[in-house]
Amino acid sequence: MQNIKNIIFDYGNVIFDIDFRIAQASFQKLGITDIENFFAHKAHNQLFDDFETGAISPAEFRAGIRKAAGKPDLTDKQIDDAWNSLLIGTIQENHDLLLRVKEKYRTFLLSNNNEIHYDWIINYLKTTFEINNYDAYFEKAYFSQHMKLRKPNTNIFEQVLKDNNLDPTETLFIDDSPQHIEGAKKVGLNTLLMTEKPAQLESFLKANGIL
Repeated sequence: MQNIKNIIFDYGNVIFDIDFRIAQASFQKLGITDIENFFAHKAHNQLFDDFETGAISPAEFRAGIRKAAGKPDLTDKQIDDAWNSLLIGTIQENHDLLLRVKEKYRTFLLSNNNEIHYDWIINYLKTTFEINNYDAYFEKAYFSQHMKLRKPNTNIFEQVLKDNNLDPTETLFIDDSPQHIEGAKKVGLNTLLMTEKPAQLESFLKANGIL
């Protein structure tokens, strides 16, 4: 890809497999109805936006799930297990790939995340790959709950660009969500919609001229 010097990667379903349908089924088992309006890939209850921007705590998030389910006796573990059920995993090859990409470009991670998922993922990385975080794989990793901002709002992209003195015309953003792609375009970023599973990330980057 010509003139690209920097790449901003999304995490879920770009590097790491997630499956919203599993979480939907898990939430339904807890008693939540109208699941497509409550939690889906393209839209969801304000509860999730608030959690992803750190506006509410894990305890407040869990209270919101209990209220939505109409079950005040749900345990923290029941809620966390349902919420974390969408997290599938990644492969060592993707970590090796990220190091190779980092040799050629300035690379960054930009993920809509939350405290419960983040803690699960960090533990998963430690136990599965013996790595503590993503510090070695990107120049910087950004998570929405730490930034108090989330995609697709333009201010989250603007902050990453400003923090790192990035020219948007020289920067590529890769994400699996069309609405996030549209947000990135508004600030002048080049974009690629991820259309493959994370296990095919290397072939996807090669097919698009990045490697």
